[in-house]
Amino acid sequence: MADTNNDCPWTDRAITVEKVATANLPTEAGDFRIAGYRSLNSREEFVALYKGEMDPEAPTLVRIHSQCLTGDVFGSIKCDCGPQLHVAMEMIEAEGRGAIVYQQQEGRGIGILNKIRAYALQDKGADTVEANEQLGFAVDARTYQQCAEILFDLGLCQVRVMSNNPDKLKALEAAGLRIVERIPIEIKGEKAAAHYLRTKKEKLGHLLNF
Repeated sequence: MADTNNDCPWTDRAITVEKVATANLPTEAGDFRIAGYRSLNSREEFVALYKGEMDPEAPTLVRIHSQCLTGDVFGSIKCDCGPQLHVAMEMIEAEGRGAIVYQQQEGRGIGILNKIRAYALQDKGADTVEANEQLGFAVDARTYQQCAEILFDLGLCQVRVMSNNPDKLKALEAAGLRIVERIPIEIKGEKAAAHYLRTKKEKLGHLLNF
């Protein structure tokens, strides 16, 4: 299992993240490796969860997952984030190889406290896009350059991305990854998530089949 840098031959961009530690992580989905990274130009920290050989020549399952405390930890059914994370882990386990980069950009980059403020506005009728705008934030402030750098550092160059977000795909390609395939990761939403998912499709252009 690769734990060393293996830069893609077609990119010479500097790496602005640093690997801090790696360890084994047995989970309900299977046995993984976990690596902690920190940004060299901000206070952001990242986690990479990966399994199998990280081969730059092999198109490999990956997911960039933005932290969602409410969904990933508390099991909120206002969104599809937690189930998407768990399905991605199960898909990697079934394939025997893949990686998830978990980034600390809660609430599409506004942070957990502002996300709760946005939830309060949603309780009053705003959708997820309108709530961010009413709070004075960008609709989506996330960036993915350093997530791509982590995949480079793990040894990946060609990826099969588990995502419904076309902006994420464009950002990963711009960062130098070669996207071989997009794999939908569509979760049947609970009733509470219906408005949220419809907004993601209609206002954010997410590739959802409903």
